[in-house]
Amino acid sequence: MKQFFLAVLLTSVIVSCTRVPVTNRKQFRLLQEEQLILMADTAYRDFLATAKVLPHNDPRTATVKRVGGKIQSSVIDYLTRKNALGRIRGFTWEFNVVDDPTINAWCMPGGKVVVYTGILNLATDDTLLAVIMGHEIAHAIARHGNERMSQQMAIQGVGRALGGAMSDPVKRNIFLQSYGIGSALGILSYSRKHETESDKMGLVFMYLAGYNPSKAIDFWKKMAANGAAVPEFLSTHPSDETRIKDITDFLPLIPKYAQ
Repeated sequence: MKQFFLAVLLTSVIVSCTRVPVTNRKQFRLLQEEQLILMADTAYRDFLATAKVLPHNDPRTATVKRVGGKIQSSVIDYLTRKNALGRIRGFTWEFNVVDDPTINAWCMPGGKVVVYTGILNLATDDTLLAVIMGHEIAHAIARHGNERMSQQMAIQGVGRALGGAMSDPVKRNIFLQSYGIGSALGILSYSRKHETESDKMGLVFMYLAGYNPSKAIDFWKKMAANGAAVPEFLSTHPSDETRIKDITDFLPLIPKYAQ
């Protein structure tokens, strides 16, 4: 197992060394994002087929699509200016709302977004919703799911080849866990590093979309007051207090990073 882990780690260094937008963190990944986008499309269709998806004319769906569309445009604008459009190569954005009381939201590779009605009870206006969607879309742009899926595949000794992965129970479960889909699979928590990185990227994206990023503080205070310190769509780290402090410290820097 140790030899396998070292081998796949060396492979990742050789084939996939990139830097994350906004934070400029060096990133190593085992998997081709194009493969994950194909897997995401299948998983997204499977999920929507069994979920209670709100119709397109539902006001909540219209709101999510409107806010999501603005975040999408800001992401494209930012990556265009940074000569980093490769980050969203193959994306076919979709925004859906499911009728589910769970406090949850996620974005898979390819821009496949789902927001649960449970979290809309806390996101009572467009700006608070932009906090959530900016954060979740940032995870996809930063390819955090790829990183943690790569880690899990290495730990479990699963090969890098993803051909027919959605029909392979082990790889399929790793994929679903990595992107926070479903509650019975034991969702793999994002690291504190990933969470903080997505907070920063999401704040920049919502700022460029015309929303006030300082409202992120209001959102996290609402989460804490709601007793939702550990929502399913986020990891247990950082705590609400740490996250609010980190966001407060980053707010004055957003215009600089948005340039």
